[in-house]
Amino acid sequence: MTQNAYITDLSSFLPNAPVTNDQIETVLGKIKDIPSLTKERMLANNKIEKRYYAIDPLTGNFTHTNAQLTAEAVKRLMPYDGFGLDEIQALCCGTTSPDLIMPGHAMMVLGELGINPCEAVSTAGICLAGMSALKYAYMSVASGASANAVSTGSELSSSFMRANFFTPAVDPNADIQNQPILAFNADFLRWMLSDGSGAAFVSKIPNADGISLKIEWIDSLSFAGELPTCMYAGGKQNEDGSIFGWREASSSVDAAKQNLLAVKQDTKLLGSQIVKTMGRTLGQVAKKRGITPEDIDWYLPHYSSHYFRAKFYDVMKEIGFEIPYDKWFTNLPYTGNTGSASIYIIMEELFKSGRLTPGEKILCFIPESGRFSHCFMLLTVV
Repeated sequence: MTQNAYITDLSSFLPNAPVTNDQIETVLGKIKDIPSLTKERMLANNKIEKRYYAIDPLTGNFTHTNAQLTAEAVKRLMPYDGFGLDEIQALCCGTTSPDLIMPGHAMMVLGELGINPCEAVSTAGICLAGMSALKYAYMSVASGASANAVSTGSELSSSFMRANFFTPAVDPNADIQNQPILAFNADFLRWMLSDGSGAAFVSKIPNADGISLKIEWIDSLSFAGELPTCMYAGGKQNEDGSIFGWREASSSVDAAKQNLLAVKQDTKLLGSQIVKTMGRTLGQVAKKRGITPEDIDWYLPHYSSHYFRAKFYDVMKEIGFEIPYDKWFTNLPYTGNTGSASIYIIMEELFKSGRLTPGEKILCFIPESGRFSHCFMLLTVV
């Protein structure tokens, strides 16, 4: 027998002072000490004006690990007066890049929190990792397995975006302008991704005072069975499109020489598939759940760049699920693209804005370009 599950609090953590567009290369560095050729173009497309890095701009050292970023968001949760972290019954943590290959990210976060033993679950992926964590928390509470659960999404993307992480991939005797794969498929990500974390407290009991968000359902679809890898780290793409993983390198030194840790994106594949697969997913979810655009009061999309905003709108219109822009809510321009943490950061701002009214329906959308997966979540304000 299932029971209702409610998000009764949300929190986020954005490290250090905001970094403006003209400060990015000061913090991350310049590849071969040459200003990026793609920076202005990418920033004009993504419309991000501020973002946050867990890097000390003076020393270049990290101020937080991924686990510490996540723990900071969890510590900021206060679902009710007198709440203590030791009351958490399940901790579900999702991220694109944990600090260690093993053990799991949730265990490292639990270690940072130093709280009583509880269930700890790590979810992998890219942007959907945070939603997989939330879905586990939701199912845990709805099934009665736990009375409450905390889910998180977090990213330390700057660790991949530093100039020195690109250096091994650059031929030191070649002009960087003549290396288009680096200049676009890798370098372009430097202007898109940033650091941050978010957390949600899920309970079987709604707030006695103030609003809660009842989780109606969380649905996701992956097209990995149909489509090749688009965004990845820990390997390189072979000529036939398959992926050469870090395990296949002859040694850890060889893996480093090949710069297999660098994050890469097939931008051509991204452009041809991310919008198309989103439309297919929304069409299936809308049919399965029996929802219409008129049912939705707030639409919370996480997209990596403003560039995709109109494209997502157009495909929604094509499939008969047009939601007008005045119902859209995002904070991408001033919080940045924090991957799996983004939807938490978006939800928290709206949740605490005073703009929500009981009975309203909120549709959340989270895409992932790793191998093309999409998630939709429906919430009711109560």
